[in-house]
Amino acid sequence: MSTPLITPDLVAVDLVATDRDDATRQLIDLLLAAGRVTDADGFHADVRAREAQMATGMPGGIGLPHARSGYVTAPSLAVGKVAAGVDFGAPDGPATLIFLIAAPAEGDSDHLQILAALARRLVHESFRTSLKEAGDAATVADIVTREVVPS
Repeated sequence: MSTPLITPDLVAVDLVATDRDDATRQLIDLLLAAGRVTDADGFHADVRAREAQMATGMPGGIGLPHARSGYVTAPSLAVGKVAAGVDFGAPDGPATLIFLIAAPAEGDSDHLQILAALARRLVHESFRTSLKEAGDAATVADIVTREVVPS
């Protein structure tokens, strides 16, 4: 069986972050602890390089940092809920939901499929609301798995 895209240990429901870098780093630490990233600093550098090309904020309070990296062992999604919000460059203001997509360097299509599926769901306010209202990590992981992961 393949590694699930998201599990409760990859969700931070009460993330407190000073800025985009801090929020991203805390989500990377979850991936590192779960054995999905082999080098947190290396992966963070890859995510920052991707962010430098184009802001990853989406309307509706969403941050979508992502990178393909040699430091990623399995396609993974870490989610953080940031009540105070952090700026990811979206036109409508700070992100309160952050989805960090981590894809292995050689897994080209996986990363794009995850991103496309997630983006399709995020345009629906009901999906964003269900995540914002989810009270615990397991619920967030269940919602994302049900709505985003191809079955």
